[in-house]
Formats: sequence, structure tokens, C-alpha cells
Amino acid sequence: MEQSKQIEQLNEWIKNTDNIVFFGGAGVSTESGIPDFRSVDGLYNQQYDYPPETILSHTFYRRNPEEFYRFYRAKMLCLDAKPNAAHLKLAQWEQEGKLKAVVTQNIDGLHQAAGSKVVLELHGSVLRNYCESCGKSYDAEFVLHSEGVPVCTCGGSIKPDVVLYEEGLNQKTLSDAIRCISEADVLIVGGTSLAVYPAAGLLDYYNGNKLVLVNKTPTARDSIADLVVQGSIGEIFSQLD
Repeated sequence: MEQSKQIEQLNEWIKNTDNIVFFGGAGVSTESGIPDFRSVDGLYNQQYDYPPETILSHTFYRRNPEEFYRFYRAKMLCLDAKPNAAHLKLAQWEQEGKLKAVVTQNIDGLHQAAGSKVVLELHGSVLRNYCESCGKSYDAEFVLHSEGVPVCTCGGSIKPDVVLYEEGLNQKTLSDAIRCISEADVLIVGGTSLAVYPAAGLLDYYNGNKLVLVNKTPTARDSIADLVVQGSIGEIFSQLD
């Protein structure tokens, strides 16, 4: 099916439902200029002695917090990024009463910046940080402009509210995501290769017959989808009603 027909089909489904759930990954953010840290480039290899997955692990954070924060400030805090057409369309659908929830693996807060209210952040958010001793909250600007390991007024270390490798997902967020996906009429999955578990396994909870995958490249789950639209998620979403 050519893309114009796929978009026509998707618009038809969107028009006839008030129960859409969107599940998104890094590809939703890369179009806002946020790098996907899994695509290891020469820059990482020059500047850092370890791959991103190692630096962003719980073990590394505990053993080498200074190096963790050097990488984190340089690569994870893209505070000037703006929502793109996909973020804005999802917020519009929510406002129109069509979209029930956004489930995201991203940690950049761009869905909320676009106006979405029901956002289930599986991996947390860089916009929230807390003292590991007293629990006091700090914003991303504080972390960005601090030196070394950011320190609370009480003297405790400040940790981003993001799920590092080796850490478990927040169980309430996960169960809310499972419930929304299982109750959805249309499930649109965008900007994710569906390779990272447990997040990729959430598709298994969908009970409907309108599973839509939108991604630049084929995914491991294309064969189970009811509609696959390949291309830039921002361009595709800007053609949706």
C-alpha cells in the first residue's frame, strides 16, 4: 500500500474513535534534535572511555558519578529542544477527546511541553531530580549549571528521576501503561524499533485490531501490525487530521 493510502486509512480510524493510545520511543524526540544515545558515533568514542549504555547504568552512576554527570549534561540535557509535529498532533487529539494517553520511553518532557496532560513516562524525566538524602526536588537547569556531582542544600547527592540500566521501571507507571494499552481501540506505536524490553513487550497487552506502527525503518513487530507506515514520524503526523 502506498503511503498516501496508508495515511488515508489511518485518518479514517482516527476519525471514528475516541480511544487512541500512543506508544513512542526515541524516534519521536530525534526529530526535535535530541540525539538517540544508542547510535554511538565517533564523538562518543573520542570523548568517553565507555559506551553510553555503560555510563547510563546504575552501577556506573554509583562508581563514577562525576563521569556519569559529564556525559549526562553533554548528551541527555537538551533543554532547548522544542516539540515537533508528532508531539503537537498528539496534544491536539487529547484536547479533542480522541487520545486517552501517551506512553513514552523518552525522558525529555516534550509531550508535556506540547500540551499533553496524560503522559506515562516509563523511563522517568530529566526535568525531575531529587536529593537522595532528603528528597528535595531540583529542576534540570540546576543540574545543568552545577559542577561535578550536583549537591543538595542538605549535602546529599542529587540524582535524576530517570530509570538507568539495571534499574526497574516504576510499577505504577507500568501498570497504568498496560491498562491504557489493553483498553485502547487504536494503538499507534511510533519512533521505536521495539527492541528494548520490557517496554517492547507492552504491545502484547493490546487487544484490538488497529495496531499502527510508524517508524523510519522496519521493526521486529511489523508482521503483527494492522498498518505499517514507514517514514519520518513528524512528516506523517503533520498529514493526519
